[in-house]
Amino acid sequence: MPNIKPLTDLKNYAAVLQEITEGEPVFLTEDGRGKYAIIDINEYETLRAAYQLMASIAKGKLSGPEKKSAASDDAEKE
Repeated sequence: MPNIKPLTDLKNYAAVLQEITEGEPVFLTEDGRGKYAIIDINEYETLRAAYQLMASIAKGKLSGPEKKSAASDDAEKE
């Protein structure tokens, strides 16, 4: 179940930060709407690495048809 708190709860930020664990972010709201997500640093680094990997793969797929290597030509022949 998501841990959702109003932004005003940050007045006691130490208590809010203690609730953050890997896989269990705390979501902060402002005027009843989602505004921020606070996540564990290890989870952040994992998400960032995954995003960078996906971006690299997508970039490679976009450039793939234009720039063929000898290895890709051999693979297409098989």
